[in-house]
Amino acid sequence: MRRREFVTLLGSAAGWPLAAQAQQAAMPVIGYLDSQSPGTFADYVRAFRQGLKDAGYVEGENVATEYRFAENQIDRLPALAADLVRRRVAVIVAGGPPAALAAKAATTTIPIVFGVGDDPVKIGLVASLARPGGNLTGINFFAAELAAKRLELLREMMPAAGRVAVLVDPNFTLTEFQVRDAETAARAMGLQIQVANASTSREINAAFATFVRDRPDALVVGTGPFLSSRRVQLAILAGRYAVPTIYGTRQYTEAGGLMSYGASVTDAYRQMGVYTGRILKGAKPADLPVVQSAKFELVINAETARMLGLTVPPTLLATADEVLE
Repeated sequence: MRRREFVTLLGSAAGWPLAAQAQQAAMPVIGYLDSQSPGTFADYVRAFRQGLKDAGYVEGENVATEYRFAENQIDRLPALAADLVRRRVAVIVAGGPPAALAAKAATTTIPIVFGVGDDPVKIGLVASLARPGGNLTGINFFAAELAAKRLELLREMMPAAGRVAVLVDPNFTLTEFQVRDAETAARAMGLQIQVANASTSREINAAFATFVRDRPDALVVGTGPFLSSRRVQLAILAGRYAVPTIYGTRQYTEAGGLMSYGASVTDAYRQMGVYTGRILKGAKPADLPVVQSAKFELVINAETARMLGLTVPPTLLATADEVLE
């Protein structure tokens, strides 16, 4: 081999790692922020990745993700959001109002895609649903706005019910709205409402001890990251103390809860993945209307109903999206 050819080949080979590094550096990075823990969030992460794939992005191939979970410690969210901003991620995905509000406070330039269970205009995330403005857009899956419907379903399951307990997390951003909506709906239905607060596992146990003493006819469990993370504990206690309970998402019913009604949160996270992909391709959050979830599901655990001595009315069985045996 001639010396000139060898030098040329050596120069090309020396450039290969640099070229690979440049290609790797060009891969966009998503910052994923949530107040919950990875273990309780696995289904939603899978749905988000499916939405990304639908939009043409696959983790490890043409996009990377930096995950930040607050492990149910809401006060950690501002620091986690600031860390993602320092890393100059291409877009921040925020699951739940606390994470979305923390991301919004951390940056006015990096695009943010949120998934929240209440009106994002009401909680101050966007200017309007049709024209979000600023650097945020996302999905609203109405988790906190269905108190009346859940009470109606409980009444249909238990026509003689007159007093219903509502368990909420006082530290959750939307709890005030949830309690207000539940009280309004209860008055319209002639129901008495007993509100109980719990923001720790011990307080959940204490709340159920109160239910044993006061004997409400049924229970509504509010929405929020903490209560969602304790869904197995809640389902076990409701079964142990024979308290018929309705929840906001199917994950509770799958854990042994009696029934749930709400938007499909997994579908909402898939939509968040799709929106994230569109932004990575150049769309601006201000131009993407907030998506209103259209997929709602009623899930009934028939085995739990039998354990509680309840007969599920045929009308509920007919309208249920799924009956777990």
